[in-house]
Amino acid sequence: MRLEDRVRIIERRLIADNRGWFLKAIDGREEGLPAHTGEVYLTCGAGGQAKGGHYHPLAQEWFTLVVGQAMLHLQDVETGQTMRIRLDAAAPVTVYIPPRVAHLVENASADRDFILLAYTDLLYDPTDTVPFTVSL
Repeated sequence: MRLEDRVRIIERRLIADNRGWFLKAIDGREEGLPAHTGEVYLTCGAGGQAKGGHYHPLAQEWFTLVVGQAMLHLQDVETGQTMRIRLDAAAPVTVYIPPRVAHLVENASADRDFILLAYTDLLYDPTDTVPFTVSL
């Protein structure tokens, strides 16, 4: 079989607004993935903007900042406990966010975008994304 017949080019949808952009790199429905694969996505936060402000009753997520600097605000929706984690692409870390922990990513720079790479273990389900005002 020719290489051209084996390689797949999958069109993606870039969602953009004044806060930045969002792009799913893997949506979990690609041919050949194991059944347990979730989604891999990138999101861009424009300078001075914040993104998120929700929690997932079921999904788990892993965040890695790959460009820029940001503050990750977390809040346990049951206990109210809060946590802040400074993210810097120059000192990369991956943050695991369990279910029922609200999250908001705030750009630490007014004039430079951030890019966040994320993985979630479940396919997108709008009922598993609950808006939540995270205490700053």
